[in-house]
Amino acid sequence: MTTLSDRPNTALLVIDVQNGVVADAYQRDAVVANIALLIDRARHEGVLIVWVQHSDAQLEKGSDAWELVPELAREESEPLVHKTFGDSFEDTDLEQVLARAGIGHLVVTGAQTDACIRSTIHGAFTRGYDVTLVADAHTTEDQSPWGAPPPDKVIAHTNLYWRYHDGPGRTAAVTETKDVTFRG
Repeated sequence: MTTLSDRPNTALLVIDVQNGVVADAYQRDAVVANIALLIDRARHEGVLIVWVQHSDAQLEKGSDAWELVPELAREESEPLVHKTFGDSFEDTDLEQVLARAGIGHLVVTGAQTDACIRSTIHGAFTRGYDVTLVADAHTTEDQSPWGAPPPDKVIAHTNLYWRYHDGPGRTAAVTETKDVTFRG
C-alpha cells in the first residue's frame, strides 16, 4: 500500500547493531537473537537485508565500538549504509539502495529506540514507505539519569504510538519477531 509506485518488495533494515551502541542496551542478548532470527528468515525467503552503521565522535570508523556485533554476520552481497545522523535516510544512499530493489515496505530492527530507530521510522514513513517496527527486536540504553523514562518504558511507548501511527496511502505497524511476514 506504499505511496511509492512500482515498489512491491520488502526489506529488513538492521540499524546500528554495533558494539558501542548496544553494549549496555536493555535486553541486548534477546534483541540481538531476535534480529538474528529475522536475518535468517529474510535470507531464506530471499528478502533484501540492509545494514545501517553509524559513525560519530564516540563511534569512530574502524574502532571496535563502531563494528557490528559479532553475533550478526553481514554477507558481502547485503548493502551497508553508512550514516552520521539519526535518520538512516539523511545524507546517505539508503533511498537509492531501496529504489533499485523496488522496496516500498521496511521491517525495522536495531538500536537505539529513542534515537536512530525513532528517526528512521518517521523518516521512512514521511518518504512514503510502509513501516513495520519489530516490537521485540529494537532496544536502547538507560537514559533515565538524564530525565528519560527507563528503557523498557521507552520501548513500550514507541511500540504503542507506532501501532497507531497513520497517514494517507501508507501503513505503520508493530509486530513481534515470531509474527513477522516479509511477503504481502
